[in-house]
Amino acid sequence: MRKARARYALTRLALLPSVFVLCLVGACGARPAQTPHTGTRLVITVYPQGTSHPGASQYRLACGPARGTVPQATRACRLLGKLRNPFAAVPAGTICSSLALGPQEARVTGTVSGHRVNAKLTVRDSCEIERWRRLRAVVPGFPGR
Repeated sequence: MRKARARYALTRLALLPSVFVLCLVGACGARPAQTPHTGTRLVITVYPQGTSHPGASQYRLACGPARGTVPQATRACRLLGKLRNPFAAVPAGTICSSLALGPQEARVTGTVSGHRVNAKLTVRDSCEIERWRRLRAVVPGFPGR
């Protein structure tokens, strides 16, 4: 019985360096945590009466640290960090109601977390309304309050 315990203890001690090495290798291969919005720089142009009318407002947003002319840059960057592919177009074949809130349009260009963005937002159907509503902290000018 004593020999079995001694052998078990030696086996555990022999495994300890292997476990330590595996932990080191795993840690060395891991990438350092990055702010999810590093590499985010956007130019946002809002057309209150649509793109064919004068009176556009332009905003800028950069994240990591949050800065720019968007009304609440920190909140906007935090939102972009939470959303996956925030400016993705409404998928083809999605059923949307033809409800329209107004003529407002927006154009967003730049990068989000290093990925190129070139998006147009409108409020001309229920899907586009929801898309802009989800991004209203980033894209000012959503109709209503």
